[in-house]
Amino acid sequence: MKLFICVLLAAIGSVSFGTCCSAEVVRVAVQKTGTFAWELAVIRSHGLDRQADLSVEVVELASPEAGKIALRAGNADIVVSDWLWVSRERGLGARLAFYPYSSALGAVMVPAASSIKTLADLRGRKLAVAGGPIDKSWLLLLAWLKQGGIDLKSEATIAYGAPPLLAAKTLSGEMDATLNYWNFCAGLEAKGFRRLAGIEDLLPKLGAKGRTAMIGYVFDEKWANANQDKIARFIAMTRAAKEILSTSDAEWEKIASLTGAPDAATLRAYRDRYREGIPRRPVADEEADARILYRVLAEIGGRELVGPAPELDSGTFYRAIPGG
Repeated sequence: MKLFICVLLAAIGSVSFGTCCSAEVVRVAVQKTGTFAWELAVIRSHGLDRQADLSVEVVELASPEAGKIALRAGNADIVVSDWLWVSRERGLGARLAFYPYSSALGAVMVPAASSIKTLADLRGRKLAVAGGPIDKSWLLLLAWLKQGGIDLKSEATIAYGAPPLLAAKTLSGEMDATLNYWNFCAGLEAKGFRRLAGIEDLLPKLGAKGRTAMIGYVFDEKWANANQDKIARFIAMTRAAKEILSTSDAEWEKIASLTGAPDAATLRAYRDRYREGIPRRPVADEEADARILYRVLAEIGGRELVGPAPELDSGTFYRAIPGG
């Protein structure tokens, strides 16, 4: 692990600890409780920012939508969002770019003793869906079931809502199952709930070749072209932090308070699901799968989801990262 990190950081150059005052600033707008906060703690505790000659300024947000506004207003250099939004914005004239950050997706969770054994068993049940009717995971689930002749929207009782609220309703027994974001699913898993299916498990039947990073770093294309070296160092720095979190259980104990995990079981669930979501494929492979899944989502989500473009915009994925 140490050798791997050294190789990564060699790509971004060696600087002395005394360069911190002249380090280049990167403004990252993220949610206070998001996974980037976990990575940033690792970055700072291991001095990865100093080695990259970068000063990471965090703009804390209340929601992902606020990040999009901050980026478009010029108040942030980088936000975390999905390639669907980037492609849609490019179609509307905003030249944004995407680089993979995580392939961790939601899952359908049921109580351990539930009689629901397959996704087809969701017919006639109460299903809580986080994010709303055009949530990506929900649409991918609908598309997967549609191939088997099941229209879950009309064959189940669907309740949309905020992730924490729906997790609580599922825990209280108000719902038979929930499709929630990966971290809330990890919390339910720690409480004994059963993972009926992860959305990543459905992707091959929809045409994808592997786990696909739906979430990534998003930045303005013009800014990226003017700061290619800075972005390369930022990506190498965050990769090194991810590698530490992927191999060191002790590191998770250090950041436990940042995760909000109420107990050791939840922390372990966060750790394991986070590690599964670390992107390890070439960007070209990620883009190829994103192009396939975009068509699936465009067909089922329509213009409300993707805007006027039936295909992923060709410039959506950022490629100017060595080894990316």
